[in-house]
Amino acid sequence: MHARNAWFRPRGTLSQDGWKSVVEATLDGWVHTGLRVADLGDGGSRDLPAADVERIVVPLTGGCEVAWTSSDGSGAVESGTVELEGRSSVFDGPTDVVYLPVGTEAVISGPGRVAVAEAPATERHQLRVIAKDEVPVELRGAGRSSRQVHNFGTPGVLDAEKLIVCEVITPAENWSSYPAHKHDEHIAGHESRLEEIYYFESAPARGLDAPADAEPFGMFATYSSPAGEIDVTSIVHTGDVALVPYGYHGPAVAAPGYDLYYINVMAGPDAEREWLISDDPAHAWVRSSWQTQTIDPRLPYTARQATHQEGL
Repeated sequence: MHARNAWFRPRGTLSQDGWKSVVEATLDGWVHTGLRVADLGDGGSRDLPAADVERIVVPLTGGCEVAWTSSDGSGAVESGTVELEGRSSVFDGPTDVVYLPVGTEAVISGPGRVAVAEAPATERHQLRVIAKDEVPVELRGAGRSSRQVHNFGTPGVLDAEKLIVCEVITPAENWSSYPAHKHDEHIAGHESRLEEIYYFESAPARGLDAPADAEPFGMFATYSSPAGEIDVTSIVHTGDVALVPYGYHGPAVAAPGYDLYYINVMAGPDAEREWLISDDPAHAWVRSSWQTQTIDPRLPYTARQATHQEGL
């Protein structure tokens, strides 16, 4: 039995070996996904050892350089360097990313803050750089359920074995990951089994002049399904991590005055790499209400000159 808050990890509680946060299979009850977040500072670097893991390197703020060496297991070795331009803020639209296949070691260096999404895997897929202008930007929902999704690591966009990754921007006062839904049961064509990681950042809402002592935040919840008991209702700040091994999850709510960002990392045991969900039956009807509403006019968020006051 896990403690009530075992699945919610505040900023700093997952620090390891120079990484601000590390989620991996060594965590009790965690199997299929991983995440690393680092603030590289000015010219710092982090190593990613070669392993049976596929990864996506995602600049959060600033850019980075990824020097990689990869072996296909037959003795052939390739190497190269990828320059990721990044962005000024996670609220400034999509970023360029790089997918690193199984058996690839890398050194990430630069001035920025970076996330590395991971999933244990055995099949080798092609290393790929996805430029920011190639990232599909989806405006999902409507009204106060409007949010912006960057689908750079989802099926149909990225060829991978297990790893599914996307980013979500939720403007102040809006709800995302809503209606609450689950993906913890294999129902062919309807629902897939996927672990999920949420890594959060929050900042004063675009266009607001917040005081220096403002403390941006949002809220996030998970609750039980037939697959298992879970109960998390938490205020979330920049650097916090929520783990969803099973159960209904959502909403993620951006408080008035503060925008909310999160990166989702998903993978699971099913043979097919699919992102299929089941809404909580009590709230599924809400989706139909969006048909009479319009997308929040604040979206999409794109690059701009002035940046939010955020940081680790």
